[in-house]
Amino acid sequence: MSDAVIPPALKPDELGPDTQPVAYETAAEGSIAYVTLNRPEYRNAQNSVMTYSLDAAFRRAVDDAAVKVIVLRANGKHFSAGHDIGTPERDFDTYYDNAATLYWDHSDRGGADQRLAREIEVYMGMCRRWREIPKPVIAQVHGACIAGGLMLAWIADFIVASDDAFFSDPVVRMGIPGVEYFAHAFVLGPRRAKEILFTGEHFTAAQAADWGMVNHVVPRAELAAKVDGIATSIAEMPQLGLALTKKAVNICEDQMGLRSSMDSVFGWHHFAHSANAEAADGDSLGGMDAKSMKASARPAAADGRA
Repeated sequence: MSDAVIPPALKPDELGPDTQPVAYETAAEGSIAYVTLNRPEYRNAQNSVMTYSLDAAFRRAVDDAAVKVIVLRANGKHFSAGHDIGTPERDFDTYYDNAATLYWDHSDRGGADQRLAREIEVYMGMCRRWREIPKPVIAQVHGACIAGGLMLAWIADFIVASDDAFFSDPVVRMGIPGVEYFAHAFVLGPRRAKEILFTGEHFTAAQAADWGMVNHVVPRAELAAKVDGIATSIAEMPQLGLALTKKAVNICEDQMGLRSSMDSVFGWHHFAHSANAEAADGDSLGGMDAKSMKASARPAAADGRA
């Protein structure tokens, strides 16, 4: 645990173009909202302050009748390095009023009870809440999109990536079967999902597009313009029509088993945490931390595999 002062999460009316850890602004006569991960000094690692500030930004965009499309993007070199497991502002033991679920306070619990209570809200609950945002969301991804970063990208309706973007879910190294929002088999297909999880290797934006996870890949210098073009086109559509169409496609995904599958895997995810905690070192992360995870990261293999 750190002695760092943890800043409060931002409220919708406190967000602005330069606020941290999330920034917010609109363009195109207010029809496009830009929600920006703004913790670049930590590669946009997601602590709870970022999560609740991100929820406030989405809430503001949903409540603004002028906003037709939401763009989720990031400042700095990378989209997101995933969940915060090692910065001075790691706030896993801090309580925030629940926004996604009705569950008890995790901060006065211990062990598996604490982990489950927090992750039901901050990870699984928030991502499910954001997937149901009634306005189209475009993830604008550059650089690293790792583990929890995938969860943020996967809640979006489109993913547009720069050609320098790369993706990975390396948490099997912790003995854990992938991140909490387990959409892998749906966004990658079962065999590619197994490959990227079993190997822990990065896969490129081009591979992600070939496998159907990413909609478009463009040079880094053209990324913002490509996203703006798509957002502008979407903004010409009627708002209710967009909301109902998004709901229709999401319902089809759920009928194919996305939600129930995720529930099942979330249970195994927490079994793995508990199994790690009962081992000799007693560490729910299997002895891994931010530095060791980064050191063990593997780039795409030379033969073009993920």
